[in-house]
Amino acid sequence: MSDRIYLTRDGYNRLKEELHLLTAETRKEVLEKIAEARSHGDLSENAEYDAAREEQSHLEAKISDLENKLASATILDPKQIKTDKVYILTSVKLRNLQVDDEIIVYTLVSSEEADMDLGKISVRSPVGRSLIGKSVGDKVRISVPKGELHYEILDIFVK
Repeated sequence: MSDRIYLTRDGYNRLKEELHLLTAETRKEVLEKIAEARSHGDLSENAEYDAAREEQSHLEAKISDLENKLASATILDPKQIKTDKVYILTSVKLRNLQVDDEIIVYTLVSSEEADMDLGKISVRSPVGRSLIGKSVGDKVRISVPKGELHYEILDIFVK
């Protein structure tokens, strides 16, 4: 994986903790399942063994993915983020131009940290891609699967 991944310190720590959990606990549990299934005899017709091996394969792929993300991560310092334009880690206050008095605040983060319930959207999402590089006062038209969104940028800040 050659692409840089930009994370907050919290996001980096969450990925690191998830990796630790998978390698220290989940891997052991999966190996125990394989050993248990192996003890049941003939492996050629042992669905439990096949399922445990499949689970191991998925687990190892997840571990590898997390290791790659952590290895290519750049931890961003919110104090060094500019607010002249929309960048990763900036929060954006938007006026919905299609709905009276609707104000929305999004924080742009990496895909690994996106959480719509917390107002954190990925810079790779249609909304995130459309907002990056814009300034206060800009009006943005965004194509999304449900149609089009129309926003005006009211403020750019760092939380």
